[in-house]
Amino acid sequence: MDDRLAAALAALPAALAAHIVLSAAALALAMLVALPLAVRAARRPRLRALALGLAGTVQTVPALALLALFYPLLLAASALTRPLGLTLPALGFLPSLLALALFAILPMLRNAVEGLIGLDPAVLEAADAVGMTRAQRLRLVELPLAAPVVMAGIRTAAVWTIGTATLATTVGQTCLGNLIFTGLQTEDWVGVLVGCLAAALLAIVVDALLALVQHGLSPLRPARLALAGGTLALGTAAALAALAPASNTTNRIGAKNFGEQFILAALIRDRLAATGAQAQIRSGLGSAVAFRALAASDIDVYVDYSGTLWTNVLARTDTPPPAVLRAQLTKALAAKPGIRVLGPLGFENAYALAMRRDRATQFGIRSIADLARAAPGLTLGADLEFLGRPEWRGIAQAYHLRFARSRAYSPTFMYRALADGSVDVISAFSSDGRIASQDLIVLADPAHAIPSYDALILISPARAHDARLAAALSPLIGRIPVERMRAANLMVDRDANKLTPDAAARWLDPAQRR
Repeated sequence: MDDRLAAALAALPAALAAHIVLSAAALALAMLVALPLAVRAARRPRLRALALGLAGTVQTVPALALLALFYPLLLAASALTRPLGLTLPALGFLPSLLALALFAILPMLRNAVEGLIGLDPAVLEAADAVGMTRAQRLRLVELPLAAPVVMAGIRTAAVWTIGTATLATTVGQTCLGNLIFTGLQTEDWVGVLVGCLAAALLAIVVDALLALVQHGLSPLRPARLALAGGTLALGTAAALAALAPASNTTNRIGAKNFGEQFILAALIRDRLAATGAQAQIRSGLGSAVAFRALAASDIDVYVDYSGTLWTNVLARTDTPPPAVLRAQLTKALAAKPGIRVLGPLGFENAYALAMRRDRATQFGIRSIADLARAAPGLTLGADLEFLGRPEWRGIAQAYHLRFARSRAYSPTFMYRALADGSVDVISAFSSDGRIASQDLIVLADPAHAIPSYDALILISPARAHDARLAAALSPLIGRIPVERMRAANLMVDRDANKLTPDAAARWLDPAQRR
């Protein structure tokens, strides 16, 4: 069996189980809100207009943005409730649950309202004529007659929720999106296909079971209801049981959304596993989310880069020597919020502007200062974060860079865009093996506008004094030279004989080189 397929299938059960639990919980929460609200809204036109308007407004917010917005909101809420002894998890399940439930409300609410207000007035008059109370009429007449329309809304919400739940990866929740996002970043199309097919099949199966429920309601067919309801309940229970082994003592490892981070997270997981410790990876995090999650102890450990922390967290614009920067950064993070910098891994992954050799030669460009003269006629390709980061503002200001156009890509497609000529310059990474494999020129930085980017292991405030965790990871400090990291990155990024991040991590592990 192909290594990539084997890796995807090995990761599938845990991802599928987490996806089922998340989707089921979001649908249940949405029903608890939408259905009682629909009953009230069906009788009150003003409430109906307000409720449907608010639910429709939520749908105009991109799902990815809504997921991201819940993280800082929950982080702020957690800070307010902490003095009361209550800490809200701002990463993972809770923000994903709330965002998905909000998205699921509209189809349920709209269909339930339409089902109730669309009933034949003669039937309702007959119910009143036989002396039914309002509650009896609702329970015995209105809800049974509206049930097929209500179920149609629930079916729509279920399909939407299962599909949208793949985005929960971006806020640290394990789901089928892990396979999809990791595959997209590393061009592992087998992993992408497995994740997409699993999500599609899950949506089809759930929709078919809910259709069976819908058909069992009108006229009432208890056998169909029992079969469909029992299957849904057993599936959710099995998913919960599959997730049960994860304990509170599990080490939570963060990873950003590119190949090197996937490799390093797998490396840390393997080092912890070698000591008998449990570990789980929360991948696909943005830089800001990853750091805030660590500061709030929502994750326990991850690798970040000194230049990123220097500019984004400390808001520093100077560029001292690497050793000085590391020392000041270590002291500042230890003081507040109490993060421990365990040490540098031994390589630097700096931002750098790079060009194809033929294009650089054509324009006579060797440095960013040379680039400034030609930039008005060129297109810049950047990773998804770069154009919003302080580093870019510092470089642009130092060299007065003004490009004709700029485009943002995921890192994998950014390199593709440079190769096919869609862009002329990219925000490359100095430890990326594609720089050498694609014969790219890294432009010199004579103004020293770019700080150093040593890869550092960071430990959360809650685990900063955990001697066992530090002892497990200390053998990695200073043991990964940049040449080795470039080779590991290229193993994952190359087109032929591609390895999985897990396999590259095993090759990179210093313990395997004895």
